[in-house]
Amino acid sequence: MKPNDFGKKLLTDQCQQIRVSNFVRQVKREIKEALLQSRIEASGYHLTLNKSKTRFGGIRYWFSCPLCQRRAGVLYRHPVSKILGCRRCLRLDYRKH
Repeated sequence: MKPNDFGKKLLTDQCQQIRVSNFVRQVKREIKEALLQSRIEASGYHLTLNKSKTRFGGIRYWFSCPLCQRRAGVLYRHPVSKILGCRRCLRLDYRKH
């Protein structure tokens, strides 16, 4: 099944969110490095973490999207197909106000 097979577009708030910041906030710096070398299981999926440097010398942590392998701060679980992926792969839109 492909994300394009879902029919109409859904909104991000219609999907379960898994935020990388929730994982990172829970662990200390030493454990963060160990996590980067391992795989995380969330919602029945094995996830990989990546990191990038910020402009002012900090480090930002990312999930690797299971579908496209791009960096993502938030992964979504599609409510119909139950596929886990980034907003781009699942073709999700933000709610317009």
